[in-house]
Amino acid sequence: MANILDIKQVGPEKRYASELPKIGIRPVIDGRQRGVRESLEEQTMNMAKAAAKLISDNLRHTNGEKVECVIADSTIGGVRQSADCAEKFKKEGVAVTLTVTPCWCYGTETFDMDPLTIKAVWGFNGTERPGAVYLAAVLAAYTQKGLPAFGIYGRDVQDSTDISIPEDVQEKILRFAKAGLAVAEMRGKSYLSIGGMSMGIAGSIVDQDFLQAYLGMRTEVVDMSEIERRINEEIYDPVEFKKAIEWVRKHVIQAEDTVNDPALRKSREELDKDWEYVTKMVMIGRDLMIGNPKLNTLGFKEESYGRNAIAAGFQGQRQWTDHWPNGDFMETMLTSSFDWNGIREPYIMATENDHLNGISMLFGKLLTNRAVIFSDVRTYWSPKSVERVTGWKPTGLAKDGFIHLINSGATTLDAAGQMTNEKG
Repeated sequence: MANILDIKQVGPEKRYASELPKIGIRPVIDGRQRGVRESLEEQTMNMAKAAAKLISDNLRHTNGEKVECVIADSTIGGVRQSADCAEKFKKEGVAVTLTVTPCWCYGTETFDMDPLTIKAVWGFNGTERPGAVYLAAVLAAYTQKGLPAFGIYGRDVQDSTDISIPEDVQEKILRFAKAGLAVAEMRGKSYLSIGGMSMGIAGSIVDQDFLQAYLGMRTEVVDMSEIERRINEEIYDPVEFKKAIEWVRKHVIQAEDTVNDPALRKSREELDKDWEYVTKMVMIGRDLMIGNPKLNTLGFKEESYGRNAIAAGFQGQRQWTDHWPNGDFMETMLTSSFDWNGIREPYIMATENDHLNGISMLFGKLLTNRAVIFSDVRTYWSPKSVERVTGWKPTGLAKDGFIHLINSGATTLDAAGQMTNEKG
């Protein structure tokens, strides 16, 4: 890939049917009046506001948008206020909840009992009020009720007037929030299986029960012939294709063929046709995943919808690749953070339809907001082996040897070239 200096930002995209999940902050409190609750109102609500600010200031969704937090309208001291909070969260699209408190509260009267939300509780570490007691009690209640929840507690004791969030608590809150959002993002989305099992690879036996029961995802299955059909019937955006192939011809560097016998090497004309074909595969693979409104204007309404797929895989080997150009370019470009349209959120397209690696890639993307590499570990090169073959003894980071990553598919360009972020 040549250096690309004039690439633009695409900006946040809405790819899926559902809205982005929100995080709900639940400030729970000791409900006893006559001085008890009143003395805790400000501290409890301040905890909620601080947690919301921490999350919104530090976390973004994979499309670049800020994570939105929703705080309950009041502190929660009993069942009615807990129900009011749940109703507000339902209307706001909250999928992850963080309960915060500096004091003892009535456990099952104040906890989040929605079986579908991802839950955590932050109990303030202070001596004036037993936030730790509530934390332990409510976590036991969650366990007894069969509702998973995570506990967050600071290492060091704080004064009741201290409104700061300790660094260790910050890390725990942000880790929980990001993981909770990842779970929420996967729910209701699809894994798109293009083709079936590849070359006896067990990972490409798509386990629909696992995807549904464990991740809340559906599985969509499309035969690989659908790509050929869409190319033959020109079910793609011709304007985008013109832009795409011009970009590919300008920026994609093709290495010299030194492997195949000269009699088997393709002519320049044949290679040009292959580049056109695989560029169309990129567009079609994306359209199969998330749809494309442009197709509707071209008369292809059904194809314009897509499969609401947050991840996909392409079998390729061998029935496809023995006859048509392989899926390497489609997989690599989709899993990279840019293409001819500019810098954008990466997709997940697993080579050889290895859905287990594909889901691992999805986890990596949702937790880090970055493109994720899919590569085979072909060889471990020990220092002795390197020196024997090359005469050079590895030093520095390579002093203990290195692994050789090479792959026939989704090796994202983010991991294959010289790319830097704002931290260098």
